[in-house]
Amino acid sequence: MSFMDKAKDFLDKHDKQVDQALEKIGDEVDKRTGHKYSSHIDKGVDEAQKRTGDGDTRP
Repeated sequence: MSFMDKAKDFLDKHDKQVDQALEKIGDEVDKRTGHKYSSHIDKGVDEAQKRTGDGDTRP
């Protein structure tokens, strides 16, 4: 099993925790940029959350 396969497997099994971590990271980036890019950060976090986890990780 390759590193990428192991990473995808981890993301699939821990989708909720990964989504929560992405949200926290987005909030911190938003805070550090003085909320100037909130809509862009939110879109990025949403897109990342769509692409992680069981059923939404692409080969």
